[in-house]
Amino acid sequence: MTFTFHGGRLSEARSAYAEASRPWLDLSTGINPHAWPGIADIDIDWRALPDERALIALETAAATYFGTHAANVCAVPGTEIGLRLVGSMIEGPSVHVGPGYRTHTAMLPGARAIRTEELPEIRDASILLANPNNPDGHVTSSSLLDAHLDRLKGTPHWLIVDEAFADTQPAISIADRIDDARPLILFRSFGKFFGLAGVRLGFVLGPQALIERVHARLGSWPVSSAALAIGTAAYRDRAWIEAMRDRLRAEAEALNRVLLRHGLQPQGDCPLFRLIQAPDAPALFDHLARQAILTRPFDQDSHRLRIGLPGSDEALARLDRALAYG
Repeated sequence: MTFTFHGGRLSEARSAYAEASRPWLDLSTGINPHAWPGIADIDIDWRALPDERALIALETAAATYFGTHAANVCAVPGTEIGLRLVGSMIEGPSVHVGPGYRTHTAMLPGARAIRTEELPEIRDASILLANPNNPDGHVTSSSLLDAHLDRLKGTPHWLIVDEAFADTQPAISIADRIDDARPLILFRSFGKFFGLAGVRLGFVLGPQALIERVHARLGSWPVSSAALAIGTAAYRDRAWIEAMRDRLRAEAEALNRVLLRHGLQPQGDCPLFRLIQAPDAPALFDHLARQAILTRPFDQDSHRLRIGLPGSDEALARLDRALAYG
């Protein structure tokens, strides 16, 4: 099924469910439905090449926000590209925690899938995991990750953590552990938390030597002028960031209540989405799609369905009504 590949496939949904004539409600991506509003006030000069000083300003603002140093941060045109680029630099055996992002499998071809509880057993391979994980929203404790970093000392292996959804819960990030002596690589996404996925902006964090290699691979203009200006301003908007974290937690609790009312047990610690397990998940996906509500099914486990935040009382009520007639 095409909808299991990744979220946001609205064009396919409109074609497959042509009878669903009302405006579509896309709950398939886990992207913040409340986009950072400052984008409307930013004037982009589309005639000029991206400015080198603007890139430095972006990476500095992002590093301050992440809690690390600008020399350990490289902006990339989306974490999808960053993952694949860094994956080509990782040598030797590797494993990844699954189920997780489809790109993680592509990043490290041949990597063996393990469960989170198997982490302490891995000593002879680089390891890749998402924190929070996708699609189940599971959070791996920083103490467990710190212990694994200690085990990797003196080995050629890496701990690679995709923190694409960590902005909602900054305490779980281990960006402050980044330094030149630790075999730690992190990925951060801009578009998910700031609700601006189309900007295509992400970051690689790691030892300076690795960051310099990534910079060299990307060349002089790694991201657009728009991404430079928008990202810099958004990362400096601390008031919006703090208020949005509170809002997302409240909306996730409201979504929990709706799901529970219909006998669906929400899973996950990431406020941007919830995972449900249901024996009739494919039928539920189809039922919601026929009412122009797109969710995220999974080919690895057909009993799973991921549901993003509706983003408004009206949209939540619409989901509530649709589930009532399921």
